[in-house]
Amino acid sequence: MNIKIGELARHTESTVETIRYYEKEGLLPQPLRSAGNYRLYGREHIERLRFIRHCRSLDMALDEVRTLLQFRDAPHEDCGDVNALLDEHIQAVENRMEELQQLKRHLVTLRQKCASPAPAASCGILRALDDQSCHA
Repeated sequence: MNIKIGELARHTESTVETIRYYEKEGLLPQPLRSAGNYRLYGREHIERLRFIRHCRSLDMALDEVRTLLQFRDAPHEDCGDVNALLDEHIQAVENRMEELQQLKRHLVTLRQKCASPAPAASCGILRALDDQSCHA
């Protein structure tokens, strides 16, 4: 199976730019070239790109994806490091969730500063933002 980059993009719901970027980053192997110098991709590119996209949908950084690909490419290796990587990612997600909860609380408090429409000069939200800029 040899398909061009546009077909690979359609098969994997990716963009051509994303595919080229992943190639440049070394996440996707360089494809074969046709006589007309078109990139030609095979089933392994489709599977690998789907794997990458799944990892990215889980908000994994490219370095994390790169590490997971290394283990995927070495199926006989022990997966302890994969478990550790995922544990670290889970902790990072939990930390971000807490930060987002704090942000939400701050925004709700800020929103309560202005209960009804009023001239901008007397807007409690704008005044509170001005006050916060001194403490930031």
